[in-house]
Amino acid sequence: MVVPELRPWRAARPHVVRIAQALRPRLARAAAAAKPRIARLARAGKPQVARVTRPKTWHYTAGAATAGLALAAGVVTAAGPWDSSGQRTAERDRAAALGRAGGTDHGRVPGAPAQPRPAPSAGPVLTGLGGVSTVKSAPDGKALAKTLTPLLKDPALGPRPAAAVVDVTTGRRLYGTDSDAALTPASTTKIATAVAALSAMGADHRLTTRAALEPDTQEVVLVGGGDPTLTAREASDGSAGLRVLADQTAAALAQRGVRDVTLSYDTTRYAGTQKHPIGVNPNLAPVSPLMVDEGRTDDSTSGPVTRVTDPAADAARRFGDLLKSRGIKATAPGPSKATARAQTLATVDSPPLSALVERMLTNSDNDIAEALARQTAIATGHRADFAGADQAINDRLRKLGLPLKGAAFKDGSGLNRADRLTADLLTALLAKAADPAHPELRPALTGLPVAGFTGTLTTRYTDGAAGVVRAKTGTLTGVNTLAGTVVDQDGRLLAFAFMANNTNNPAAAQTALDRAATTLAACGCR
Repeated sequence: MVVPELRPWRAARPHVVRIAQALRPRLARAAAAAKPRIARLARAGKPQVARVTRPKTWHYTAGAATAGLALAAGVVTAAGPWDSSGQRTAERDRAAALGRAGGTDHGRVPGAPAQPRPAPSAGPVLTGLGGVSTVKSAPDGKALAKTLTPLLKDPALGPRPAAAVVDVTTGRRLYGTDSDAALTPASTTKIATAVAALSAMGADHRLTTRAALEPDTQEVVLVGGGDPTLTAREASDGSAGLRVLADQTAAALAQRGVRDVTLSYDTTRYAGTQKHPIGVNPNLAPVSPLMVDEGRTDDSTSGPVTRVTDPAADAARRFGDLLKSRGIKATAPGPSKATARAQTLATVDSPPLSALVERMLTNSDNDIAEALARQTAIATGHRADFAGADQAINDRLRKLGLPLKGAAFKDGSGLNRADRLTADLLTALLAKAADPAHPELRPALTGLPVAGFTGTLTTRYTDGAAGVVRAKTGTLTGVNTLAGTVVDQDGRLLAFAFMANNTNNPAAAQTALDRAATTLAACGCR
């Protein structure tokens, strides 16, 4: 992806160049110092590398991380704490997010301040490299209660808000108030959907859309694989492209001497109704395994907008138009089912599940959430409908040992008011995603919006904990929730969940939740 050069960057470029020139000798020395360690790691890993024949994403990540961490130890020492704080990463993320709308549930607030303060520095944690950690122990529970309890008594949070704070390193709960109360979670449900999907399918899993030819009838069937990010746009931006599928399908038909086909589409991957319990709603399309650009009727990529009434028929019609422009005459499409004899003409694959999860969480994308809930049901042998997804998510989270008392997953997105989660479960989900024993769950953390910079938190925390709070928002009428992670003033990584039901002023409730998270970030609490 090419990011246009921004005017602020052009103005800052001379300063950055001078800084880079000043640091170059130290970085070179640091790299030289790290070189023997990298060589030793490479030699140690060589036999294992030789045995690998088809590396997956995590193989590349593990190898890069090993060399990168060794080099980072020297670079951090040479360049100082500013390079180790994550501030540059946050600024890069913000630059990429400036033109983005908020998300499916939360649009950008007109007139909101656009320039957050620089992210405070979190202490570098190099314990894994054998260095000495300066991070202190977790906050004291009593001190934390003294700090947070008054904030959570804000009338804007309704009669009985629930909260939990957990030390991610140990999994120990540091603070809780009604943390076992099962409340309507709104979009924080997506954290559970993410963890269940990653657990069931793995971070490398991809969703395939294919075109198949019935040899006896010259029928081309467009088979939906459940990819909610399939796009018909010329610039696919890494998503599977309907145009690419049409190119490959037309070429395969031409090789067979076929120029005239009957066009059909297959949506049998999912079962049950396509209609979400909330009914027709601009926040999501009917739940279908075949859709293009989330059934949007404009050029938007996030946020509420009118959707097509039948996403599969719309996708097949557009596919037929693309075939015609490539010399293949196709009939108006109708529903069908590909038989076992159908010959695959072409396929396109979605981005890996890790990327889908991150996009879902960052932009609070309901269409991806409902798709991942259905895919989790399929992967675990349940019926691919709302009820089957509920059972599948429950089953996966139970196998991970998470506290499910009172939990209900009536959808994957959190738009259903019958959903129920507890603050204990939300913090346990986040802590489990950080568990070194479950690297496949990490996208449930890396996809969380960054306060003041990305996704649904772009316009929040501009005067507070910008860059150090990462959290999933949840908003329905009368419901305001926030769950995520924060680095406190002692460099300790904490997971938190704040849940408020029966609120009557959404703006005031949101401000109260942000104040609680900001206070947690500023807390030493001893």
